[in-house]
Amino acid sequence: MTDQTPVAKATPTLPDAQTVTSVTHYTDRLFAFRCTRPQSLRFRSGEFVMIGLLGDNGKPLLRAYSIASPSWDEELEFYSIKVPDGPLTSRLQHIQPGDPIILRPKPVGTLVIDALLPGKRLWMLATGTGIAPFASLLRDPETWEKFEQVIVMHTCREAAELTYGRTLVEALPNDPLIGELVADKLLYYPTTTREPSAQMGRITDNMASGKVFADLGIPPLDPSIDRAMVCGSLAFNLDIKKVLEAAGLSEGANSAPAEYVVEKAFVD
Repeated sequence: MTDQTPVAKATPTLPDAQTVTSVTHYTDRLFAFRCTRPQSLRFRSGEFVMIGLLGDNGKPLLRAYSIASPSWDEELEFYSIKVPDGPLTSRLQHIQPGDPIILRPKPVGTLVIDALLPGKRLWMLATGTGIAPFASLLRDPETWEKFEQVIVMHTCREAAELTYGRTLVEALPNDPLIGELVADKLLYYPTTTREPSAQMGRITDNMASGKVFADLGIPPLDPSIDRAMVCGSLAFNLDIKKVLEAAGLSEGANSAPAEYVVEKAFVD
């Protein structure tokens, strides 16, 4: 993992432009970056915006990215995969502090507390870069005020790919804003699917088999108290929906809150 020292703001020259303030590379496939925040931008933790760069044809090349920073942060944070031949990420991975990026300030998304019915336990289920919206929600006081327990399950192929999420989760108890709220409410269950590690297996398998409940010493899913948020690959989203619905949970939305929500706008 390498860090670059934040620099002073540059003058944006693109339409809807913001300035990159820092970049951190975690692996040869994953990186995070922070940028300035439009003064007019208001969003709910868990939502996403369209960001990008100018394409070779001079037109904006945009993709949906979850905002990884909480709604109160003065800057915006994003977490991204690097795709060598990807139209956007093949170029986005080379950004440096001071560079301009395009950011359309129109946040949307279903991974918000408002789309869930009141409950006691909140499950955050993510694969790969799907941890990004939860990086926002985990740092929002509302999450801890509305739930008695928050369980984060994050699965990647290799241990190094868990670093971004692990670093964030481990820092929560010492966070000056929410540290006292987190207290003993947080349970973290990271797993790998390829590289051997202390905890292995897919989220779907660990939930369906009951392993995660046994390992954490908690009761199985109960639709009367459990709520869940899902963000990952399309295949994962479809598979975990079956597990959740088999337990009696139903899918919700901003217009009709229920027991779980899935972000369908993008996949990792």
